[in-house]
Amino acid sequence: MPKRVDHEERRTQIAEGLIRVAGRRGLHAVGMRDVAAEAGVSLRLVQYYFETKEKLLFYGLQHLTDRFTARVGARLAAAGPDPGPRATIEALLLASLPTDEESRTFHLLYSSYAILSVTDEALAAQPFIDNPDAAENALTGLLEQAQGSGLADPGVDARTEAISLLAMAASMGTSILVGQRSPESAIAVLHHHLDRIFATVGTPLPATGER
Repeated sequence: MPKRVDHEERRTQIAEGLIRVAGRRGLHAVGMRDVAAEAGVSLRLVQYYFETKEKLLFYGLQHLTDRFTARVGARLAAAGPDPGPRATIEALLLASLPTDEESRTFHLLYSSYAILSVTDEALAAQPFIDNPDAAENALTGLLEQAQGSGLADPGVDARTEAISLLAMAASMGTSILVGQRSPESAIAVLHHHLDRIFATVGTPLPATGER
C-alpha cells in the first residue's frame, strides 16, 4: 500500500529549506532549484506545491511568522500564568530582535521580503501582511490596559508609544544585524523606554488628576 503523503508536512519541509538557504545567501539570491536542493526534494516537487517563486516566498514568510509567534508564546509561558501588559510587550519586542540564529534569520528575511516587494511586481501582488496594524493594535491595547490599571503613565498617548516601540525595535534589529550595536545594547534601550512608560513594579502610578 503506497505511503500517504502529508502535503502540509511537505510544504513545511520546503519552507524550512527556503529559510535555511535564504538565511545564508540572502532572499534575493535564492531560486527554486536552490530551495529544492536544500530541502532534499526535486525541483518538480517544489513547483508542484508552489508554482512560482513568489508563492514560495510568501509561504516561507508565513512560516517564519508562525515560528515568531511560537517564540513569543514561549517567552510568555516562561513569564508565568499572568505575565501582565509590560511582560507581554517585552516578549513581543525582544522576540523580534536578532539575538540568536533563528531570530536573526527572521529579521533578515522579513526585512528582505519587505524591500523586495517594493520593486518586484509579482511579490507586491502577494499579501505581504494580512493585517498590517495587528502588532500596533496589540501594543496599544496592552498600554491602555496598563494605564487603566495604574501601571503606566496615564499622560502618554498609547498608540504613539506603540508605534514608537515597534519602530525602535525594527531599526535596532537592523543595527544589530549590521554590527552597529550589540543585542545587549538594544535590549537596554528598549528597557529604558519601557521604564519611562511603566511605573516601578509594586508602585502603581496615580490616576490622572491625583498627582
